[in-house]
Amino acid sequence: MWQKAKNVYHFGQAVTAHVANGFPARGVTFIGVTGTDGKTTTSSMIYHILHSVGKKVALVSTVAAIIDGKSYDTGFHVTNPDPAALLKYIKLAIRAKSEFIVLEVTSHGLDQHRVFGIPFKIGVITNITHEHLDYHKTYDNYVAAKFKLLQSSQIAIINRDDQSYENIKFKIKREARFSQKKVITYGLRSDADINPRVFPFKNHLLGDFNNYNCLAAISVCLQLGLLPDEIRNALADFSAPVGREEIVYNKDFAVMIDFAHTPNAIEQILSAIKKDIKKTGKIIHVFGAAGLRDHTKRPLMGEASDKYADITILTAEDPRTEKVNEIIRQICKGMKNYELRTKNNTLLIIEDRQQAIDKAIALAKKGDMVVVTGKGHESSMNFGKDEVPWNDHEAVKSALEKRKNATKN
Repeated sequence: MWQKAKNVYHFGQAVTAHVANGFPARGVTFIGVTGTDGKTTTSSMIYHILHSVGKKVALVSTVAAIIDGKSYDTGFHVTNPDPAALLKYIKLAIRAKSEFIVLEVTSHGLDQHRVFGIPFKIGVITNITHEHLDYHKTYDNYVAAKFKLLQSSQIAIINRDDQSYENIKFKIKREARFSQKKVITYGLRSDADINPRVFPFKNHLLGDFNNYNCLAAISVCLQLGLLPDEIRNALADFSAPVGREEIVYNKDFAVMIDFAHTPNAIEQILSAIKKDIKKTGKIIHVFGAAGLRDHTKRPLMGEASDKYADITILTAEDPRTEKVNEIIRQICKGMKNYELRTKNNTLLIIEDRQQAIDKAIALAKKGDMVVVTGKGHESSMNFGKDEVPWNDHEAVKSALEKRKNATKN
């Protein structure tokens, strides 16, 4: 009830921002991308494809806003920027004569009217898995929040293979307005409108989850009138955004930084690595869970790591005012092999994130993969009072230097 009252205030803010800025969103083609996982990668793919074929396109994602070739930091731990900030980026894009603007859209942003007034041509849902139930309370509420993007879009693009599909399909059938909209499905199975059989493509990204991201981007770009070969050629040279399955070291062993912070994302990235890694190689996984956020996902994150990682190191990840050891205790509840792994030192608890990364890299042997998840591109850590500088990339560099120095002595 309190959140609904706050959302009335957010709605007023959005209306005021649009009026004050003269409704600048008109006259541009907007593509919105939402989902639990894959939003940033899919948004970046769409941007990359459009940019590759010479279109004037801008991107506003959780990593950055890219307008006229210039990158703007969108801030610490952002979801969607508030309406005033978002309109600032839109006005910059329009001044740069952008024809298309790709927006990464979150469930919070949709529920709190942060994208009110944006005339979306196309709305995409990548997937809807377990996340943000501290805010939405139920999975159905979470789906309903994501569905708002499709309601405000002329063309709806949805993942035919996702667990949310039947729920979304029911909502679409129930609303008369969708009789005037185009609804397109994508997926790996043949019953999706866009699938690898009807649209073969190649990419050098990891895992089936990225094939879904590719299919979502393909679906969008076909609706925008791009030629199949233009799309295929652009996808073939696409690289994941910073902090997404990013290999930052690859010599005798490898180190990957990834933003995975949901049970599904951890499962997808680790299972893909498990298939790809040599039989003799081990996965060493470093992660934690955010404080004052959905605590029900924590055991599921532990379960995913327990299933695929040979060594799991649990640590801090934006604990805010919660105690790190209590967050870790809840993660461990999902680990069926908790006692055995504790005894044989394949489950380690190191609350200091730098020390945890140091330990992971010190343990790595030839053919191993160290996977550091949860922070990705972010440049700060929240310990309850203020954001303090933090960067997983710098932490990995420091750990590699320590390992190098230790071998010299």
